Amino acid sequence: MDFDVIIIGGSYAGLSAALTLGRSTRNVLVIDAGKPCNRQTPHSHNFLTHDGDRPAEISVAAKAEVLKYPTVKFISAKANSAKQLEDGFLVGVEDGQYFTSRKILLVTGLKDTLPDIKGLAACWAISAIHCPYCHGYEVKNEKIALLMNGEHAFDMAKTLHLWNKDLTILTNGKSQLTAEQAEKLKAKSITVLEEEIFELEHQNGHLEDVVFKNGEKIAFKAIYVKPEIEQHVNFNEQLEFELTELKTIKVNEQQQTTAKGVYAAGDCATLFRSLSIITAAGTMAAVMINKELISEDF
Repeated sequence: MDFDVIIIGGSYAGLSAALTLGRSTRNVLVIDAGKPCNRQTPHSHNFLTHDGDRPAEISVAAKAEVLKYPTVKFISAKANSAKQLEDGFLVGVEDGQYFTSRKILLVTGLKDTLPDIKGLAACWAISAIHCPYCHGYEVKNEKIALLMNGEHAFDMAKTLHLWNKDLTILTNGKSQLTAEQAEKLKAKSITVLEEEIFELEHQNGHLEDVVFKNGEKIAFKAIYVKPEIEQHVNFNEQLEFELTELKTIKVNEQQQTTAKGVYAAGDCATLFRSLSIITAAGTMAAVMINKELISEDF
């Protein structure tokens, strides 16, 4: 085998795992395409010692720390294939190189698919946001929109009411809220609008107005959005592990997938995409991988 472990993905969870494995003197290869899902995010929050820092700056510092360990190697490329061998794995990258390892850790993140609304992609992770624990404090007490519908809209409005009293749910079509939910929202002065959205007007990703197809426009400070998610690469088909109903990789408490020798951590294995959570998951995965290697060799 070329390496003890190949880590596919070199963002927070991947670098955290590489740090732990490097300190365990394991030969590790990190393969990273350099396209993290938070690359538009101007500031990271709710992450101790880095609250308010730029995500890219955190990654650069983390990578420098990891590469101080001589057994950790890093290549900038996209891994596009993974195959189980009799005694390990064969991973291929887009430039035609192949590498073998005893174990694989997938930290490949998720691909967010946004509603097809003009201006939304430019606002994503800047003023079109998804998590109050990551972004809620910065827009507290402001006029906020929720681009969502049904049960998720009700639950999110209930949560966001802690940060913002001026909330408007934009269902972008017929409301799927129940009569009981609609009454509860009305009692909290939370507006529900069913008009279809035409465009988000913004300045450099900072939302100014939501423009509706009927010509009306309303100013909001930010808009919460629930994107559709999918895995970046169909490694589940290649390595034959299971996904959850939510399309994340199914793992146990040790970050093991349902395929022997394959681990997963970070966004690809959870919808709770806080930096502190996914970094901790990378560390846990590395510890469990190292423990499995020790058991096999002792």
